[in-house]
Amino acid sequence: MFFSEKLKKFGNLKHCFFSRKNGVSKGYYESLNCGLGSGDKKENVSKNLELVAKKITCSKESLITLNQKHSNQVIHFDSDGSVKNKLTGDAIVSEVKNIGIGILTADCAPIFFYDHKKKIIGCAHAGWRGALNGVIKNTVKQFNELNSNYNDLIAVVGPCIDKKNYEVKIDLFEKFISQDKNNESFFGKISSEKYVFDLRGFINKELSNLNIKNIDNVEMDTFSERELFYSYRRSRLNREPDYGRCISVILMT
Repeated sequence: MFFSEKLKKFGNLKHCFFSRKNGVSKGYYESLNCGLGSGDKKENVSKNLELVAKKITCSKESLITLNQKHSNQVIHFDSDGSVKNKLTGDAIVSEVKNIGIGILTADCAPIFFYDHKKKIIGCAHAGWRGALNGVIKNTVKQFNELNSNYNDLIAVVGPCIDKKNYEVKIDLFEKFISQDKNNESFFGKISSEKYVFDLRGFINKELSNLNIKNIDNVEMDTFSERELFYSYRRSRLNREPDYGRCISVILMT
């Protein structure tokens, strides 16, 4: 379990970037796999989600996650009646109390948002595709539409794959460069066809460009920290047939 020092100071807020520890799943999914989309036994994932809900102090029914698609789509909960589980999207902005909103990851970055004055929370799932296509921008835009001031907004980037372990091909490099030549600074060249990509650095640049000055990072590498995190990349490299998903949850009381 990992926390943001910036968010811990708010008594009305509970949050956690959960590791893969202290769950019931076995094999490739050991142990706190929270991905219903994985091949894990559904009863094990369900039990793991119950454990998470208990830690974050909400009912299992009040622990809300998305059907994530690496999109830039943001879901907005403005009242109890608007809250639904497993909607399709990659970010949630919520004004509702005692609802835990969560993101599932296995190398992508989970991002938390909090406006302590307007009492609005958010979470986003940002891999390269979502980040490039504007999931961060769209999430902040939703806050702005609720009259949130960027000076009051805190953003926290959780554990994700580190640049040194994030090898990509030239076509991905070209996608980023075609959007903005300055994006070249987030890539390191290995060969004529291969690069490494700094996902965390790119996300932080996106947040800064949106005038968010209050940014926190939980700097852990999901790829190398095998005991603590699931990693899509590591599982693929090891020719494992599947992989678990870690959950990150934020809740406002």
